[in-house]
Parts: sequence; C-alpha cells; structure tokens
Amino acid sequence: MLRRTHMEISSRQIEAFRAVMLTGSITSASEALFVTQPAISRLIRSLEETTGLALFERRGNHIVPTAEATALLEEVERSFVGLTRIEAFAQALRAQTAGSLRISAMPALAGSILTRFVARFSVQRPDVHITLSGVPSHLVLDAVASGQADFGYADSPLDRTGLEIETFPVAAVAIMRKDHPLARRQSIKPIDLGGEHFVGIGPGTFFRSRVDMALADIPRTISLETPLSHIACLLVAEGGGISLVDPYSAAEFQDKGIVAKPFTPSIDAGFVSLRSSQHSTSALAVTFMREFRQYVDCWQDDLAIH
Repeated sequence: MLRRTHMEISSRQIEAFRAVMLTGSITSASEALFVTQPAISRLIRSLEETTGLALFERRGNHIVPTAEATALLEEVERSFVGLTRIEAFAQALRAQTAGSLRISAMPALAGSILTRFVARFSVQRPDVHITLSGVPSHLVLDAVASGQADFGYADSPLDRTGLEIETFPVAAVAIMRKDHPLARRQSIKPIDLGGEHFVGIGPGTFFRSRVDMALADIPRTISLETPLSHIACLLVAEGGGISLVDPYSAAEFQDKGIVAKPFTPSIDAGFVSLRSSQHSTSALAVTFMREFRQYVDCWQDDLAIH
C-alpha cells in the first residue's frame, strides 16, 4: 500500500490525472497538456503518494485506472464543472452579459422612460439581474451614498459630497384634456392659466418651487394636489384641471385623453444621475448609464409635442 505524505494535492497533479483518465494514456495526456511524458508520469506518481492511493495499474506499456481512480475522477469532474462555470461567469462579466444592477430613481422616471429603457436593456442582457426602485429623490440620494444602490436618478439640484452628478435638463410641459379650449394653442404661457383649476404636483420639491415661482402672479385654484406626476396626469385625464409636469410622464398619457404643450418661459423639469465616488462602479453600471443617456437624448430629439 502507498504511504500517504503530508504534501497537499496540487492543481498540476489533478490536471495530469484528469488528462490521463480522459485520454487513456500518458502519451496522449502529455500531448494534450504540451508537456513531456516523464513529467506526466512524475505528476501521477506524486499524486498517488500524496493521496496514498494506487490510481493506475501498469500492464506492459499500458496503464489501467483502478476503481479508486474512477471514483476520484467523478469528484474531479464535479470540481472542473464548477471551475468551468466560474470561468464562464467571469467571461460573461467581461462581456457585460451577466451580473446585477441596483437602480434607485424618482417616481417620475421609474414610471416612464427609465423603466422602458430598463426593459430594453434587460432584453439584450437576459442574464443580468436588475432591481429598480421608485422612491423620493432624497431617498435616492441616501441609497446611492450608502451603497444600497449602484446609481440613481433624482430631482435637481442636489449638493452632497461623495457623489458624482450628471445633469439631464428638460423643460416642463403643460397638460390638459384634449377637449380643453387651451388644447388648440401651440404653446401655453402663465397668463393662459389664470382662473383655471390647477393640479398641483410635488409639494415641497424643487420642481414645485419652480412652478410656484413661474405662476406667482397668476390667480388659479389648486383644487387637487399630489406628490406624483403620474397621478397628476391621471387627474388631468379625468377632468381635474391643468397641470405642469415633466414630459416623460406626460408621454405615458398622451393616448389616454390628454395633450401636452410647450410652456414658456421654460421651467426645468430635468433630473440628475448619481453615483458614489466612495464605492466602485461596475463596467456594467457605467454602460447602463451611458446608454440611458443616449436613449434620453434620442427621445428628446424625436419628441413632438402637439
């Protein structure tokens, strides 16, 4: 019986053993591994000494695997399958077809253009796991800063150290039912909203403060109020009044009985992208953010508001 030594099994020993088992000979194994036959023989002998197992019987110029060798090969193959999967996953990570993304976004985006892009991105990369959370902007900031989200999209302006910020400027639009008299106008001015029932959106937000400033001298009745632009669009569609919202949300309702018109002077309804400078950003996340920027730019170029 072979005496077991205190040496550890090496990857080279296992590689040689597997090659011999799969090819059936030391000669073929040496050719497969591009090493000499004596080197293969030494690796096999050292593996037998290390394990204390007789793995092959020498019969003339041939070797025959023992039952122990066959059993050991089964375990080796399970390990190699695991290594193959790891290698395949690493290759997928390099190709950005695997991995995960955690995205936090303000509801106006999570319920419109961002979600549409996420779906398209996922179709192209079905093995990428994406989590999209729609939360208020201050919670988006907290999630990104704490590392709970890989990146996020929030209302602007934001000022917090440790964050990399990119702006996405876009002008707000006025929305109303298709049968409203103002729906025939090419654009809407503050004076046009005098005496109208108005659906207020996002009390306490940067956007709401910009709207209130633009309409400060305009008498209007704010009979309905909501924190979410999607709810405002639905309220307008049901005859609740007129509102000013971001164009992404408005676009989701233009086939549901409302029209969107440019509003002058321009009111910023844009957003910012956020990622932490304190946490590493994956190549996949960088690609998503770059392609989403391109998607938004194309969407705005193609946008036609009537």
